[in-house]
Amino acid sequence: MIKDISKKTIIIIAVVLLIILASAGFLYWNNLKKSKAGILEKAGDLTKKITESATKGTLPSITTNPLENKPDINPADKANPFKNVKTNPFK
Repeated sequence: MIKDISKKTIIIIAVVLLIILASAGFLYWNNLKKSKAGILEKAGDLTKKITESATKGTLPSITTNPLENKPDINPADKANPFKNVKTNPFK
């Protein structure tokens, strides 16, 4: 029975099988890529929740700046009395 099948038919069957396998592989790879992205997003959300619950009430707010109202104690700012004098650029 196999001897009755022509080479042309065997080639057509092989090409169709390769197309089916390639499309199945692509769909599997695409689905795998999407599931990995979803897993990474879920892991990121989970780490944010864990971090928030672990640091609740223990760390100061990040928006506070302790040097916001620091005093001006740098003596170098007051050293030159001629700070605003223009100099001659052609000298």
